Amino acid sequence: MIEIRLGPEYTDFDAVHSMLANSYWSPGISKERVERAAARTSLVVNAYVDGSQVGYARVISDRTTFAWLADVIVHPDFQGRGVGKAMLQAAFDDPDHQGLRRWVLATKDAHSLYEKFGFEPIPNPEHWMIRPQKPSPNQ
Repeated sequence: MIEIRLGPEYTDFDAVHSMLANSYWSPGISKERVERAAARTSLVVNAYVDGSQVGYARVISDRTTFAWLADVIVHPDFQGRGVGKAMLQAAFDDPDHQGLRRWVLATKDAHSLYEKFGFEPIPNPEHWMIRPQKPSPNQ
């Protein structure tokens, strides 16, 4: 059974750091940076199975108009078992994140999962811009 726990106080940062440091979007990220990001996030979603953390997601939001879904990750041994869906549903059901005008995310390989929750390609990608940063030494 998947248990969802909301809040950074329920995060096993050793487990989450291990998953994120091996992901394609944050390879080698430091544990300190993972912890700092969680502390400054509007919602942290943790998924546990049999007492072990197997999934993690963050919602960065003003809780009024906009939310960015980030760091959605499921341990490889638990992918395809509904962990990601349970975390996303918990994020979308959170009372502080109702009535937002826009949710966004970036993904390289999980489009079909997010489409089930109503995500679609950005209609005017030419309107979006990015300001890339060089990684700092203590990434």
